[in-house]
Amino acid sequence: MKQSKHIIKAGKFKAECLKLMNDVSKTKKSIIITKRSKPIAKLAPIEEEKDILFGRMKNVTHIKGNIIDPVGENWDADS
Repeated sequence: MKQSKHIIKAGKFKAECLKLMNDVSKTKKSIIITKRSKPIAKLAPIEEEKDILFGRMKNVTHIKGNIIDPVGENWDADS
């Protein structure tokens, strides 16, 4: 997704900083901040990380002992 860029003077950015931050967050459009007509900074939205489910529980649990062989107890399913 290509992000549109808007240009704003540093003085105006200083006066409207919080509003501009909210606008960037909502619109996902970057703002270039200029001083004496030269770009000096860029206010850009942060891309949110997507939750990845595969492998999420890696290294959370640890297997102790043999989990394949029967435990030697009778279950109702064995009867």
